[in-house]
Amino acid sequence: MFQFKQFSIAQDRCAMKVGTDGVLLGAWTPLINNPYNILDIGTGTGVIALMLAQRSHAEQIDAIEIDDEAYEQATENFENSPWNDRLYCYHAGLDEFVDEVEEEFDLIVSNPPFYTENYKSENEQRDAARFEDSLPFEELVEAADFFLSDHGIFSLIVPFKEEEKIISLCKERDLFPLKITRVKGTPTTEIKRSLMAFSRIEQTPLSDELVIETARHQYTPEYIALTKDFYLKL
Repeated sequence: MFQFKQFSIAQDRCAMKVGTDGVLLGAWTPLINNPYNILDIGTGTGVIALMLAQRSHAEQIDAIEIDDEAYEQATENFENSPWNDRLYCYHAGLDEFVDEVEEEFDLIVSNPPFYTENYKSENEQRDAARFEDSLPFEELVEAADFFLSDHGIFSLIVPFKEEEKIISLCKERDLFPLKITRVKGTPTTEIKRSLMAFSRIEQTPLSDELVIETARHQYTPEYIALTKDFYLKL
């Protein structure tokens, strides 16, 4: 059980546990358009959807998850949260969801699988959660374009090396960068992740950098400010 300040996450049946990437996305995602409804693509444990339930006044937060065990666990985590009347998990793949749902969403978030290298483990469930071929970026961006409302925001976290690819895919669908934050583990390490938000409005994007810690468990003021509403020990 992973305990946050306002909710807890059971994760014993999920291939991908609660990690820094998901928490960063849940805490960072812009809510400047005051979304009425939110869609979390590939919710896993449900942590991002739950963080957005805590942060926002959205009346409807839908999540989709294709893996049987993760779907059941996310559903339980939603039901056991203070916002269970606003959260719902669909047991479906993205292609099924696109075929069956015609609704538009004001915010779409995803922490997509992104190990694109040609190595895999013997654990199919974990591989599906980690490898990009189970949810190609092209399909994710296509779905975001399909579901995003006119004033909506599409927010995701990807490896820094995939940043230009995502920008290019989004540009093909007239989705433009709104904000980009590049994440480093420490001041001296290379940029590891890109937090990216897109909208249908072309503008000069806000761009900055986030360093997580200066030494082991010595977190930067910026990281603490971003995550203190969630982590128990910050």
